Amino acid sequence: MLKVTEIAFSCYAVTDMARARKFYEDVLGLKPTTVHDSEHGKWVEYEFGPHALAIGSSPMFKPGPDGCSVALEVENFDDAIAHLRAHNVKFRIEPMPTPVCHMAMVFDPDGNTICIHKRKKS
Repeated sequence: MLKVTEIAFSCYAVTDMARARKFYEDVLGLKPTTVHDSEHGKWVEYEFGPHALAIGSSPMFKPGPDGCSVALEVENFDDAIAHLRAHNVKFRIEPMPTPVCHMAMVFDPDGNTICIHKRKKS
């Protein structure tokens, strides 16, 4: 029997690694923890505790808005939204409340969807 113990990483396909890194690092403020370049493609990981978000550039990967989606928990939702708007980030879903959180969906430079998320206090 297969027993999954945790999610190792989530990965977004990107077509231009330099452009993608500028967005993920300069706009989203993520810090790379693993950078790998091989004959199979390019790979960068950003770790958050035991979790990692990766971006990969390879002919085998195709970006798209309906594939993998990650929700990034932020300290201050309103500040995060203002920051994204100041950087002219395109919204797929405008900021909205749900019964348990505030969330918005934005596009990265390749059209992948990223959720900006803040849990409500219980």
